[in-house]
Amino acid sequence: MSVQLWTYLLVGLTFGLYIAIAIWSRAASTKEFYVAGGGISPWANGLATAADWMSAASFISMAGLISFMGYDGSVYLMGWTGGYVLLALLLAPYLRKFGQFTVPDFVGERYYSKSARVVAVLCALLVSFTYVAGQMRGVGVVFSRFLEVDINTGVIIGMIIVLFYAVLGGMKGITYTQVAQFCVLIFAFMVPAIFISIQMTGNPIPQLGMGSQLNDGSGTYLLERLNGLSQELGFANYTEGSKSRIDVFAITLALMVGTAGLPHVIVRFFTVKRVRDARKSAGIALLCIALLYTTAPAVAVFARTNLIDTVNSKPYNTMPEWFKNWEATGLLQFDDKNQDGIIQYNASSQNELQVDRDIMVLANPEIADLPPWVVALVAAGGLAAALSTAAGLLLVISSSISHDLIKKVFRPDISEKGELWSARLAAALAVVVAGYFGINPPGFVAAVVALAFGLAAASFFPAIILGIFYKKMNREGAISGMIVGISLMLFYMLKFKFGLFDGGKTAVAELQESWWWGISPEGFGSIAMVVNFIVALTVNRFYPPPPKEVQALVEEIRIPRGAGSAHQH
Repeated sequence: MSVQLWTYLLVGLTFGLYIAIAIWSRAASTKEFYVAGGGISPWANGLATAADWMSAASFISMAGLISFMGYDGSVYLMGWTGGYVLLALLLAPYLRKFGQFTVPDFVGERYYSKSARVVAVLCALLVSFTYVAGQMRGVGVVFSRFLEVDINTGVIIGMIIVLFYAVLGGMKGITYTQVAQFCVLIFAFMVPAIFISIQMTGNPIPQLGMGSQLNDGSGTYLLERLNGLSQELGFANYTEGSKSRIDVFAITLALMVGTAGLPHVIVRFFTVKRVRDARKSAGIALLCIALLYTTAPAVAVFARTNLIDTVNSKPYNTMPEWFKNWEATGLLQFDDKNQDGIIQYNASSQNELQVDRDIMVLANPEIADLPPWVVALVAAGGLAAALSTAAGLLLVISSSISHDLIKKVFRPDISEKGELWSARLAAALAVVVAGYFGINPPGFVAAVVALAFGLAAASFFPAIILGIFYKKMNREGAISGMIVGISLMLFYMLKFKFGLFDGGKTAVAELQESWWWGISPEGFGSIAMVVNFIVALTVNRFYPPPPKEVQALVEEIRIPRGAGSAHQH
């Protein structure tokens, strides 16, 4: 069977499975819609959290980034995994014990203020829409290549699938769907990695294969060969970084603390019965995440080496079928500048090949000439990764609007049925907006997602940390910090990522030269977070402390009663 037939078969089977699960586990109440009834087992929640966490950025884009950036790409590995540990150990159990449905719910109750809740909702919507834009772009990339439809049509198909199981099943449907999606995505990521590791080095463990000798009898190590190829073509040495130390530190920190403020991951810890189960599911998720994250650098090295060997200084008319297929999507472009029919791929101005970073993982099995079913499996895995995270984000958006705005601010007397319908309507509207961002994305997947982490770091992290660990933190301080933090991050992002304040005329290279303290927009979330803390603590001193009952509540959630049921407030 051809790659396309295998893709139709595997994608069709997995989509059928997701829809069947959604119908089987459809939500009948708001509690089931928001937190799956609070009765999910630690194992199921752990796998679902891992799927929620490992988005299109992790599956499709991260290894692609590392394959082009080399050592510099390690900031994504360190930031995202380190951030998950921070979230699991520092925040999840306390938030679970507080017993609210959403992050704006926590902010609204802890800071005893409707204004704080509204600010938190606006921040949650901004973070979630920025993040979901990256997922929809990932869906479009997969569809455009493997089902041979244009990217826009691919995005629309993805929107319809997500809409179906997110609107019907809510958190309950999404949780069980994400368990299936984790199994699909991890199998799809590991199988080609193992195949190619054996093919190139004879070692079946990709993490070790990356540092092994090539099995061509030359005695050369794989990384040594890739360094040599990179130098020959004028690219930076693969195992050495070119980013400044302060930018590496800033991006890693922004990704870490941004993780700890991501509303769609935090809400997963409200779906289990006990605080102890929240800790257990966090540990299970971490093991699952580590499996993919430790393999990604190996996949990046395999893909980069194979790509250079396949295309550089080779006649265009001898290129294999995969090259022409990716060219048709516009994500791979050959411009024969000297009209000699030979592809010159290098770092000079004479470079004739443009490769979109987001195609590296998806094209990797084809470049390595693996069987068609493996190529199709990667397509199914990429869709599983993108759709699982998109569904989690859409649920955050719908619950922020229906629960935090409509029920808690505008219509406190709304019926349970009315709230459930408003949640479903909000999810449907959110899918349409997410689809628009997928069709008009502001960059490649991982870059867009990194900006979402910066926004989360700048807004939520200080409010959550101070809310848990500083009982005298008042609403005025928290609200001021969130508004200043997210406004500063938005300004920096729009100025230096999109050139918005100079009419978009400044070239990207010139924008980089004027970064503040040499920190990129992806890393500026860490600066905005520090500013948030300073503003919050300064304003806090000029207003009275929180009411005694709020201080008592903060004291109570810090008492480690890990074994018992979470106390509901």
